[in-house]
Amino acid sequence: MKSLNELIPAMQLEKKITIEDIPDLDLYMDQVIQLFDKTFQNAKRNDNEKIITKTMINNYAKGGLLLPIKNKRYSKEHVMLLSLIFELKGALSINDIKITLQYVNEKTTSDEFNVSDFYSCYLNLASANTAIFMKKIDEHTLEVRQQVEKIEGDEFVQKVLTILSLVTMSNFYRKAAEKLIDELPSIREK
Repeated sequence: MKSLNELIPAMQLEKKITIEDIPDLDLYMDQVIQLFDKTFQNAKRNDNEKIITKTMINNYAKGGLLLPIKNKRYSKEHVMLLSLIFELKGALSINDIKITLQYVNEKTTSDEFNVSDFYSCYLNLASANTAIFMKKIDEHTLEVRQQVEKIEGDEFVQKVLTILSLVTMSNFYRKAAEKLIDELPSIREK
C-alpha cells in the first residue's frame, strides 16, 4: 500500500482554475465544462466521475447560486463563481453555498463588487492552505504511526486510523465553516 505522502501528488491540490485560464470572451456551457474537465481531469478518483455537468450548472443557475446568465453564455465572473461552487460543494450543502455566495452575487450584479479581485484572494489563500496542509500531513502521519505502535497495529490499521483521523479533521473544518455561514445573515443586516 502507498503511504499518504505518495498519494498526495495524485490529489492535485494545487490545481485550480486561474484567472488567466479563463478566456476574456463569454463561453458557451460546453466550453465551460471543457475548461473544468481539462483543469481537473487528473484529480478525478475514476474515469466515470464527472467534474461538472450541464445539469449541475443549470441547477446552480436556477437555484440562484450564479449571476443571471445572458444569452446562454458565461462570463469570466460566471466561471470564477462556478469554480468557487465546485470547491464548496465538496463540504457544504447547496443551501449553505447559496447563503455564502449570495452577497457576492448581489453586489456583482449591481457592479459594486470585483469578482476577479475576490477570486484572486481566494486563489492566494488556497495556495497558502496547500502549503500548510503539506506541512501538517507529515505531523499528522507521525501521530497516527505513534498511536498504531501503542496497539501493535499493522499497515491496514494505520490506514484506517489515518482515514478516521482525516475525516474527523475535515468535519471540524466543515462545522467551523457552517457556524460562520450561520452568522452571515446577521452580519449583512448590520
